[in-house]
Amino acid sequence: MVTKGAEVKQGADVVLSDGSMARVRSLNGGDLGLVERFVAGLADRTVALMFGAPEDRKELAKRIVPGGAVHVLAALREGGIVGLAFYEREESAKAKVGVVIADAFRGKGLGSILLGQLAQVANRNGVTLFEASVAPDNAAMINLLHELGFPTSTKIGPGVLKVEFPTSVELSTVEVFEKRESFSVVAAVRNFLEPRAVAVIGASKERDSIGGRLFHNVLDGGFAGPVYPVNPSSEVVQSVPAYKSVLDCPGQVDLAVVVVPARYVIQVARECAQKGVKALVVISAGFAEIGGEGNALQQQLMDVCRESGMRLVGPNCMGLINTEPRISLNAQFSPFAPKPGRIGFLSQSGALGIAVIEHANKLGLGMSSFISVGNKADISGNDLLTYWESDDMTDLILLYLESFGNPRKFARIAKRVTRRKPILAVKSGRSSAGFRATQSHTGALLASSDVTVDALFHQAGVIRMDTLGEMFDVAALLTTQPIPKGKKVAIITNAGGAGILAADACEDRGLAVPEFSAAVQNELRAHLNKDAGVRNPVDMIASATAPDFGRVMRTVAKDADIDSIMVLFVPPIAIKPEDIAKEILSAARDLRGRVTVLATFMAHHGISEILSDGEVQVPSYPFPEVAARALWRAAEYGDWLRTPPSRIPKFTDIRKELAVGTVAKALARGPGWLNPEEAESLLGAYGIPIARTVRAATPDEAARAAGEMGGPVVLKGVAEGLLHKTESGAVKLGLSGEDQVRREAQLMAGRLREQGFKAQGFLVQKMVPAGAEMIVGVTGDPVFGSLVACGAGGTMVELLKDAAARLAPLTERDADEMVRSLKTFPLLTGYRGGPSYNVGALEQVILRVSAMVEDLPEVVELDLNPVIMHGDEATVVDFRVKVAQVEAPLPLGAKRR
Repeated sequence: MVTKGAEVKQGADVVLSDGSMARVRSLNGGDLGLVERFVAGLADRTVALMFGAPEDRKELAKRIVPGGAVHVLAALREGGIVGLAFYEREESAKAKVGVVIADAFRGKGLGSILLGQLAQVANRNGVTLFEASVAPDNAAMINLLHELGFPTSTKIGPGVLKVEFPTSVELSTVEVFEKRESFSVVAAVRNFLEPRAVAVIGASKERDSIGGRLFHNVLDGGFAGPVYPVNPSSEVVQSVPAYKSVLDCPGQVDLAVVVVPARYVIQVARECAQKGVKALVVISAGFAEIGGEGNALQQQLMDVCRESGMRLVGPNCMGLINTEPRISLNAQFSPFAPKPGRIGFLSQSGALGIAVIEHANKLGLGMSSFISVGNKADISGNDLLTYWESDDMTDLILLYLESFGNPRKFARIAKRVTRRKPILAVKSGRSSAGFRATQSHTGALLASSDVTVDALFHQAGVIRMDTLGEMFDVAALLTTQPIPKGKKVAIITNAGGAGILAADACEDRGLAVPEFSAAVQNELRAHLNKDAGVRNPVDMIASATAPDFGRVMRTVAKDADIDSIMVLFVPPIAIKPEDIAKEILSAARDLRGRVTVLATFMAHHGISEILSDGEVQVPSYPFPEVAARALWRAAEYGDWLRTPPSRIPKFTDIRKELAVGTVAKALARGPGWLNPEEAESLLGAYGIPIARTVRAATPDEAARAAGEMGGPVVLKGVAEGLLHKTESGAVKLGLSGEDQVRREAQLMAGRLREQGFKAQGFLVQKMVPAGAEMIVGVTGDPVFGSLVACGAGGTMVELLKDAAARLAPLTERDADEMVRSLKTFPLLTGYRGGPSYNVGALEQVILRVSAMVEDLPEVVELDLNPVIMHGDEATVVDFRVKVAQVEAPLPLGAKRR
């Protein structure tokens, strides 16, 4: 990382283990008063453990205040310091480090956060090694150093332990921090979903108002604790005594739901902070969603929350629900209450949330909890994923998202969660506008910002849906049936046409409809009409009875090649759908756990209620295409679950210092494309194989370079703004001898001048043997990070648009999947007697590019085109690299604001 300025000068929000927040920022000489008050409040034992012999507290404060070789980070709450971490440089790359936490905030994870962030700051400032002098009886500090994930070495001295550890932050350290943070996040969300007492501020007598409806819902839902209506204009609200202010409520208030005009929200929030409220839900609109003054108002609201440690859902949200019987909290304003169930649902849209609850009820799908996050000023989708991961009442997670705050963190959390619980997501907004400004082949190849979302979800195992309707189709299957063990489907129907539609729909989605074994076909013939089809699909014809459905289900399940059974019923006049449903449920009960069962009741709109007996439920769909799509999504998730996690490779031959220096030097000129020498140096530092290349300033120099290389060469023109060399006549292949190279260089320079280019010389390149031409590239996204792509290359890139993309960092499986998913992949493996190439060599290029952009996100665009596959090698013969300053990463443990 080249970018500077990630020090937390402006402050970074962090979450403590009790779920509350603090602000961490760097101190300066003007903060002496704050430090003096903090030091004065420390217990004598704390001072002795940290600083040795007691000394004058004011002198101690002056020692801590930053200046010269000292750098200090402080955690603040309610205007005062509650923790400090500082380092004092002793040598150019080594510093002494210390951490002091106020007694009231010890045991809340604050020391870990401060030390981790301080290490990041120190590393960027050139300090690579920390040394902590620890008293032998300072067990807290010793445990802290060992738990952080930094490799430590300890030397025992007279009365002191000297612990050294590097300041570099590896992925393992990030994972340690996120694991610790997850406990804090769960505690924070519990304050919203499991409060002991609730205040509704803005509760109204008018039942049809938002404040009236919400208060009624809380009461009617049977919340287990006290509910306090707060309304300065009413003595009683809906038969409950009201209070003028939350400060007047007689008991502790854990959760406050605010339904007042936006202009009053800040004062209400201050009163909630004074009351000691832990969780604030702001229903009110008029904040960042309207821009302008709304942004400033939302910032003020967050400042109040940060100062007090209070957490916030919203503003501009619908509210939240927890159906767990011991809580029974319905703190939202829609007229619908969800049925209890095992689904956790997050909606970024309040209006959609209302529709979602109603639709889930119609389908018979119950929810464990529901949260409308609105503007996501504080509590986010990442927080709720973390909570639902550990929530025993939730088996399935549904997300409706309009934006991402921290997608890289989402990916890390989701990868972990999806190994235990499915995540279904609808992400709106598929605009390609963000990619229109790219100037590379890769940018044109991936001309849609939605490609990044697809890559994110695919790598994390999230099941992406196009519509909310599809989301509930899949949810109905995953909440009622086992995840398919494979993609082989048995289709049973009483109407041949429906069976054909189902088979076509399955195979279009990549599901297989295999012919049954001879034994299964013989058993089917034994008890079905002689005109029935028994190979798969099973067409029992219209005369099939209700018992035939159950008997055939049990029979086809005996085939070891069958993973799922799809039952299609088209109602003839003589048979009641209820009778068919009873037989399907009976067979499903017998087959439970062995196969996945789903049904299509045509002309009955897939009414799910008739396929449930309270114990067993079979999802039902109106048409076979809908059922096949839901089954395909579930089967894809099953495949993902059965695939063991892959690793991110580490390359030992990378020269990172050389690469950082190259990029830093280029950035000193400003953002833009690297010159050929810089680009070659950068790629070479990461071991990316490049054809032997020599830069020449004149046609004569180009001729001499070609003579020294010998054999056929490639001549390329170099000019500022030259993007597509082939179209501009700036590439000549297979040149031999100095005379031919000199002549072509002169002609090439003339062509470039005629097109308005200012020639800057030539590249003479050793001709690489002919082979398959591929492209590997990168497009940087300011929110998602680096998107790495590969595809069919050469001059056909934008015509074929055959590409696959993943977000960095890539695992070995990511690279393998990318290459094998290409339509042109068969050309690499001897298609129709053609040559075969070493696919692993191409995957190595992809993985090394991923490592480069992970280390150097300043590489915002990259084209390696073509990468020529020849024999066992993959060689880059043309390349372009663009660099720009990027936003610094968040400090460890910090929340994105």
